[in-house]
Amino acid sequence: MYTSFNFHLPTRIQFGYEKVKELKNLPFQANRAFIVTDKGVEKAGLLNDVIDAIKQANMTYKIYRDVEPDPSVETVDKAAKAFAEAECDLLIAVGGGSPIDTAKGVRVVASNGGSIRNYSGVNLVKEAPSVPLVAIPTTAGTGSEVTIFAVFSDDKENRKVTVTSSHLSPDVSIIDPKLTLTAPPSITAAAGFDAFAHAAEAFVSRISQPPSDALALSAMKTVHTYLRRAVYNGDDIEARMKMAEASLLAGMAFNQSYLGLAHAIGSAISVHAHVSHGVVIGLLLPKVIEYNLVAKIDKYAEAGKYIEQSSHGLSNYEAAALFSETVTQLRNDIGLPKQLREVNVKEAQLEAISKDSIKSGMWQFNPRRASEQDVYQMLREML
Repeated sequence: MYTSFNFHLPTRIQFGYEKVKELKNLPFQANRAFIVTDKGVEKAGLLNDVIDAIKQANMTYKIYRDVEPDPSVETVDKAAKAFAEAECDLLIAVGGGSPIDTAKGVRVVASNGGSIRNYSGVNLVKEAPSVPLVAIPTTAGTGSEVTIFAVFSDDKENRKVTVTSSHLSPDVSIIDPKLTLTAPPSITAAAGFDAFAHAAEAFVSRISQPPSDALALSAMKTVHTYLRRAVYNGDDIEARMKMAEASLLAGMAFNQSYLGLAHAIGSAISVHAHVSHGVVIGLLLPKVIEYNLVAKIDKYAEAGKYIEQSSHGLSNYEAAALFSETVTQLRNDIGLPKQLREVNVKEAQLEAISKDSIKSGMWQFNPRRASEQDVYQMLREML
């Protein structure tokens, strides 16, 4: 229960179909842009409108395309070196969470020096950004375009590096749903379910608050209504618009209230078994909600009654249970894996995953405490 709260969103949001054209009207002066993206985004032609807008603004540009899924700390450091050599005065991230997080990391290193590895933790970034950052998402899911977080893989130490700082928030985010139309069904499903999970975990977080609750409820209902349409008819512009909106609202929610056990365990599984983030969250969220139900029946009931019309008139316990079933059904309907063995997680890995799960900063915000043994038991049941 909150006794007070703070809400801060420093990012200027520009949302709309073909809104990427607004790049030529940025609220700051720049001469040369450093575009952080990946080869898939470039191959899909999603940079074309971005580059056209840059040219209309009379800017030159340099493209850095060597960003992999779940980018490593080495990738960030290499990109930061390339940024320095290119002598650019503007960062533009175009892509999913990986390019956006990489651009955030580049900006940290450019302003503070060293390696991004040095800033793992909370509020360790001391110097404010010396270069503006514009984020342009091409998927609807991560919410990274408005958050204070960036996550990287540290393969040397076999862990995830999470940098948390208000200095990471992009200055401007341009959310153009047109750029999500080419996302294939598998990416649309995983990213969209991740957006739902962001909202669901923020809603029951130990530090949830009224503004983030409102954002989370809206995001969950929107994903529940439109994700299936976006997955199975990628040309459905209304569904793409609404999923982009839901991803944004969910990002705004967890930027304030943080996440929980699904993301804590998911991070550990990604490290040990190299499962993509949205897929592993799809596996985990229904089980985590089932585990948390007894600790937050009232809030899960509220979510159930808001999302499912059929839950009206039910008791809180019944509505909460229906919400849990609804989340599982959504996951199943969009074709995400249901068991850990489907994504090659081995029984021999469960002990290490359980141990690392409770080291995550997100673990502490989960509404029900979970021990290492609790996590291990959940994983065994999902194997």
